[in-house]
Amino acid sequence: MKNLGNCPTFLILGVLFFCCLSHVRSDASDHRYKDGDPVPLYANKVGPFHNPSETYRYFDLPFCSPDHLKEKKEALGEVLNGDRLVNAPYKLNFREERDSYVVCKTKLSKDEVAIFRKAVDKDYYFQMYYDDLPIWGFIGKVDKEGKADPSEYKYFLYKHIQFDILYNKDRVIEISARMDPHSLVDLTEDKEVDAEFMYTVKWKETETPFEKRMDKYSMSSSLPHHLEIHWFSIINSCVTVLLLTGFLATILMRVLKNDFIKYGQDEEAADDQEETGWKYIHGDVFRFPKFKSLFAAALGSGTQLFTLTVFIFMLALVGVFYPYNRGALFTALVVIYALTSGIAGYTATSFYCQLEGKNWVRNLLLTGCLFCGPLFLTFCFLNTVAIAYRATAALPFGTIVVIVLIWTLVTSPLLVLGGIAGKNSKAEFQAPCRTTKYPREIPPLPWYRSAIPQMAMAGFLPFSAIYIELYYIFASVWGHRIYTIYSILFIVFIILLIVTAFITVALTYFQLAAEDHEWWWRSFLCGGSTGLFIYAYCLYYYYARSDMSGFMQTSFFFGYMACICYGFFLMLGTVGFRASLLFVRHIYRSIKCE
Repeated sequence: MKNLGNCPTFLILGVLFFCCLSHVRSDASDHRYKDGDPVPLYANKVGPFHNPSETYRYFDLPFCSPDHLKEKKEALGEVLNGDRLVNAPYKLNFREERDSYVVCKTKLSKDEVAIFRKAVDKDYYFQMYYDDLPIWGFIGKVDKEGKADPSEYKYFLYKHIQFDILYNKDRVIEISARMDPHSLVDLTEDKEVDAEFMYTVKWKETETPFEKRMDKYSMSSSLPHHLEIHWFSIINSCVTVLLLTGFLATILMRVLKNDFIKYGQDEEAADDQEETGWKYIHGDVFRFPKFKSLFAAALGSGTQLFTLTVFIFMLALVGVFYPYNRGALFTALVVIYALTSGIAGYTATSFYCQLEGKNWVRNLLLTGCLFCGPLFLTFCFLNTVAIAYRATAALPFGTIVVIVLIWTLVTSPLLVLGGIAGKNSKAEFQAPCRTTKYPREIPPLPWYRSAIPQMAMAGFLPFSAIYIELYYIFASVWGHRIYTIYSILFIVFIILLIVTAFITVALTYFQLAAEDHEWWWRSFLCGGSTGLFIYAYCLYYYYARSDMSGFMQTSFFFGYMACICYGFFLMLGTVGFRASLLFVRHIYRSIKCE
């Protein structure tokens, strides 16, 4: 167990297995049909249009249900995504047209009318899947025309749906659903209402090949005006990077060059000349930080999350996450996070041992809980909220057991193996200068050189490089916009890493020049501070750019975004510290230290 030889192999096999699984999943809908063959149509969920996390089972509303409700078996990612597919009451056989076909005649009770009215008032939409193609539509409409008082609004339920289906030879290519605006059920008053639910099916031939049937969803985020904004974002970020890089390189190289010349002359001059600046603290700069176990655990977790992000980008760039590949992203996150836990264990324990830590087992436990702990507590609270709302976001007991088993049988053993390998690596901390026995006193510093102002400066520049792209990501994750331009997102991610590294290095240099040698935690906090800016952007997005409302949606948005921003904090903090460590080692290696 002296190295993690099997871990990378296991990781690669796991990712390849997931890729195969995902492509098998996508090819599963590659059905060929004959005239009159039944084509699978599943009703998925309903919910308020502006609250993407608040979704309910389709038949939680009193629609006409089929004689035998049959639930579709779902993958882990689909369940995590809140999908709950059941067979729909409509029969859409291949190339079989129907005109105003009656599904059922029913008398809606007062309670059912009230349920539907409340749903229409909240802009409820429905989602179905036909041959794995998504269908969307609103269940009703509110007539507000010429009415100032909400009590005068009229509420209507659509009772006639028209399916327009395109086919190419023996395959389904496209489907859309239109609600008949003239076929309505009046829900305004609390009284029993007769309703006759109908549907129409129209088939039309198309030349579009089966392989390109998902392109219409992918192209929606690649429209010219969207691309212009994305490229403006990229150019804005690149200009920021070039200016920052050029500025820092020029300043630091000139300042460092002068420092090296000055310190070289000092060594040739009299020994009684007093040292100043960053050379003055060479005996303290590599003094190990306080709370070294927590520091090493944060580095391990940050390295794991960085690896996870890189793998997700790799899968995205090869086309695994095409639109409406239900739950693929969630499956990838769970599987890759579990398989990369060995990296967290190895990084944390090896660095902890380099810092001359003794209790590596406690450090390993801390590493395992540092990110998973807050995530688990957040999940428990939000899952309880979802259960209280009876929403599909509430995970079934079986899914929770599967996740616990993955954590117990994959994540924990790999974490321990990584920790053992890290302990046995016996790597020593490479410090160019000897550390003195007693630390020097840090001179009094102005307020803007304290941790919080420095974090604000460090987080603002990386955030300014990504904020334009953030809107599109938020609109995709917390809305119904489709995001598929992963190549641009990857470029923005690279820019984020470069800006974070450079700004942290610059602030570390200024800190050392002011003879403040406690740079370890400061560089981590400054690097990770972009995560705090992203969370501040969450507040702006929620109140200014979205129409989300209600306790469940609000708690889901701020709860899970807190976990994501915390993950960014750990990941970018690791990047900032690693960049600063390389820089500090380089400058102290370039001078002679006593």
